[in-house]
Amino acid sequence: MDSTRQLKVSRLIQKELGDIFQRETKILFGKALITVTQVRVSPDLSVAKVYVSLFNVPDTKVLLKLIQEHTKEIRMKLSDRIKKQVRIIPNLVFFLDDSLDYAMRIDELLKK
Repeated sequence: MDSTRQLKVSRLIQKELGDIFQRETKILFGKALITVTQVRVSPDLSVAKVYVSLFNVPDTKVLLKLIQEHTKEIRMKLSDRIKKQVRIIPNLVFFLDDSLDYAMRIDELLKK
């Protein structure tokens, strides 16, 4: 069970990362639509697992790898935004959230 502090920090990171992907990383990722679906923060607030959904791209794994290569730059942008609200800026670990694809596949199977 996540503590109240973990939940607050994860919501803050989710909101700010969503804004960063929407406004500040168009140069890095082009016209890809990157949505931060969930953030899970470790109990010591040092690691944040960030789940992203990727749209408008031919190969999501290539884009995820590109995001992972630019993690340091994204963390710096996040740091500029939340440095007054948290003591430690967590290390970011990005994962692909495929729950929407899974739900669409289940829906398609149920229709048959």
